Amino acid sequence: MDETPTLDVERVRASFDFVGRGRIATNNAASTQLPRELLQLYAELVPQYENVHRGQSDASALTTARFEASYDTIAQWICAPNRRTISIHRKTTEAINLVMYTLLTEFRDGDNVVTTMMEHNSDYVPWYALCREILPRFGRTVECRIARFDHESGELDLGHLASLVDDRTKLVCCTGASNFLGTKPPLADIRRIADGSGYRQPNGEICSRLLVDAAQLMPSALIDVRAMDVDYLAFSFHKFIAPLGVGVLYAKEHLREDSLPFLYGGDMIAEGMVTPDHVGYNVLPWKYSAGTPNILGVIVSAQAMRLAIDLVGADPSKTWFRSADPIPRRIVGSTMSRIGDYTASLTRRAVSSLTRVPGLRIHGVPAGVARAPLVAFTVDGHDPFEIARALNDRGVESRAGCHCATLAHHDLGLDPPASCRISFSFYNTAEDVDRAVEAVGQAVSVPVR
Repeated sequence: MDETPTLDVERVRASFDFVGRGRIATNNAASTQLPRELLQLYAELVPQYENVHRGQSDASALTTARFEASYDTIAQWICAPNRRTISIHRKTTEAINLVMYTLLTEFRDGDNVVTTMMEHNSDYVPWYALCREILPRFGRTVECRIARFDHESGELDLGHLASLVDDRTKLVCCTGASNFLGTKPPLADIRRIADGSGYRQPNGEICSRLLVDAAQLMPSALIDVRAMDVDYLAFSFHKFIAPLGVGVLYAKEHLREDSLPFLYGGDMIAEGMVTPDHVGYNVLPWKYSAGTPNILGVIVSAQAMRLAIDLVGADPSKTWFRSADPIPRRIVGSTMSRIGDYTASLTRRAVSSLTRVPGLRIHGVPAGVARAPLVAFTVDGHDPFEIARALNDRGVESRAGCHCATLAHHDLGLDPPASCRISFSFYNTAEDVDRAVEAVGQAVSVPVR
């Protein structure tokens, strides 16, 4: 087995109440567990809570300051140039839908969107709906093209993707890390393909836009949206030790300025700028914040990033949790390097052990190749749902199904279109991995040694 990188996992686990319940929480690709500090912070914010941007009370001013500082924290974490490039939504799915709806009026007859067969449904179904259901009602024909992946390696077929991109490709959409195959597509190569399309955007730029679904990438990798040169990038906090209901969309500032809003009403309107003949929209980022947002959820989610710094010991010189100090890039890098290296070691351990189970097939990235911290598998003669139930009976929480990666399951010819998946966060231990693998062996009546 690979030696586990240095990370005081017991220190991390001390913040999570699920540990005391004896749970083996290995369904982290769906949602992570919540640390006690964030729940306590949420409770402490409530007595001082007020709505933001419209109140004159001290409580409103304090809540507004905390809320806006959260946007700055998020922007710093992903190396966005400023808060104007960030908008908050309920989840990754809603963030991607925002891109679809804000671009809706820009599509011309004969355009196309290119996505991949390995996408989560959230990064395929909106484009399917756009091309098959929405735009046809306006008399426009737009094609959704799907790039294939290699069934053995799980790797995206870059040549096929490049062949689908042409001078009518308005947008290329790609996962940053597959939640089924574990694949991390080469985003720099995809950016180059998009840049070379020859498509003329409404503002005169000659390129296809690039959207990255980073829901599975962000929890274990350092994200630098400027170095990646993505036009859009979406992720959810509930996969990074924060509560449900907060997702993020990064978009280049000029795209936000030029695009129509997603939702209308409330905070996205400039103060007093509504007349029978004109509505004035708010400045960025609030132009994309219609209605009352999930104020406390946003504050707590941004603090989850700061708490992660403290939990993994990336900067022993100070406490980052509960502060609003700007976070140096080196601290973010150190935090995500520790998390990424540690969860990668757990994943290698799981892959190495699972390959010894007769009849078990790991889907996607093969052993010895870097993957997202998850392993999806099937076992000959065993229903994935029955395996997941058997794991639960042995105290191991997994997930069976298509994991919303329905296209890939069908493409692989799985019947039923389902697999069993275990996935890891930085509070898991090597013992968690061993217990999960042992449970798999017991579930299929094969001792794993």
